[in-house]
Order: sequence, then structure tokens, then C-alpha cells
Amino acid sequence: MAETSTTTGQLAVRLVTPDRILIDTTADAVELPSASGYLEALYGAAPLLAELGAGEVRLHGGTSGDQKFFVAWGFVEVLPERVTILAETALPPNEIDRAAAEADLQQGQKMWSDAGDDGSKYDEANVVSREAEARIASSEGKE
Repeated sequence: MAETSTTTGQLAVRLVTPDRILIDTTADAVELPSASGYLEALYGAAPLLAELGAGEVRLHGGTSGDQKFFVAWGFVEVLPERVTILAETALPPNEIDRAAAEADLQQGQKMWSDAGDDGSKYDEANVVSREAEARIASSEGKE
């Protein structure tokens, strides 16, 4: 794992999926999409364990410069000197299949239209749509 330098005040950052380790580096700051909204981790932050939502992880500064990755669902552990992101899905923007994301968005919209009176179907449609929208935005370099 990337080592921190207490003199530079950088975080060790690791982004892991079930298939691979995407990054193992350092950063000055990390922006994360939690299930309840975006948060930013800085060196010396209070410990935190949060559910990961769908969106972009953005790294600022550090050994590998500014980077961003689309992530969806999982957990993030923030410690004073380290951030560990365990994501079900994580991709650099150039690996996102935009056509598939747009098809997923249409599927989520169809699920919404077909949900009827079932609240859990609306929730499922929202999850599908939110992830697809985040993938599309990440592939465009936005969000």
C-alpha cells in the first residue's frame, strides 16, 4: 500500500474492486460519493466509515496528480492518514461504455414507468437510473 509522508501531509489512497486494485497512491485530498452525498477527505481527518454511492472519486495532488474514477456501491474507510475505497464497480472515465450507460438509463426510466404502486420498484428504478446517470456524467468529464 502507498505510504504517507507525515511531513507532506498526504493521504495514502487505495481503490479496490472485487476484480482489481485500481489505485494505490497518495493524494492531498479525495472527494467521494457517499450514499448521503459527496464528502472530502483530507490528511488528519476524523475516522469515518461510510456507504459508497454512485459517482466520481476525485484525487487531488499527490504522487500521481489529479485523477478521477467512476465508482458505484461499496464502502469507504477514512482514517487520519489513509482512505480505502472498496467499490463494487470502479472505472476510469476512458473505460466507461457510454452506450451501455445510456441503455441502462432507459431501462431505469422504463422501470420507473412500470412500477405502479410498488414503492420498492421505484427505489430499484432510482438506483439503476442514478448509477447510469453518474456513468454518463463521468464519461463526459462532468459531475
